[in-house]
Amino acid sequence: MTKIDTIIFDLDGTLLYTLDDLKASVNYALSKHNMPQRSLEEIRQFVGNGVERLMELAVPDGKSNPEFATAFEEFKSHYLIHCNDTTRPYDGIMELLKELKKRGYKMAIVSNKYMTATQELNAMYFDKYITAAIGQSDSVRKKPAPDTVIEALKRLGSTKESSIYVGDSDVDVATARNSELPCISCLWGFRTKEELIKVGADTFVNTPGEILDII
Repeated sequence: MTKIDTIIFDLDGTLLYTLDDLKASVNYALSKHNMPQRSLEEIRQFVGNGVERLMELAVPDGKSNPEFATAFEEFKSHYLIHCNDTTRPYDGIMELLKELKKRGYKMAIVSNKYMTATQELNAMYFDKYITAAIGQSDSVRKKPAPDTVIEALKRLGSTKESSIYVGDSDVDVATARNSELPCISCLWGFRTKEELIKVGADTFVNTPGEILDII
């Protein structure tokens, strides 16, 4: 078996707790149109497939609502300003990244969060450790398509045979499968173990430090 030298991380629910800021921006946009507010649990269920899908699920009648496009733009504008109000790395993440860098691992982020926010949050928290951060854009298909992972491996000069994927959701399990990478599923994120088992997850960690034991 080829030695693992590269780790591809999801962002929301894996490295960063972001739900409260996403909820605030969703509800800001909804309130501008007198639409019903969404709970934290609803936001948790809605995330994973990018912010457009998040808003599609949050807005009554989704994209067929004539006010959807305006509400989505208001969400994006608000979130760019407020994406770091309460967002924070999960306990143990910074220690994990520091140790991985010390051991010589190459690391990247691939996210369905749009590109600007992905790169901004990486710059705020992780750029000492993570050299490639790829978010959603018009030029590359979002997860679970393998495109962002392929791009990350290209930037790092890595192969899929020497890489592993770390995420917290059903989308991440599918992304790893489509990219032909083994997947570690984090149980501190936005999905339960039962939800992940249903979509084929088979390797779980309860704390970031356990990732070191697996790789």
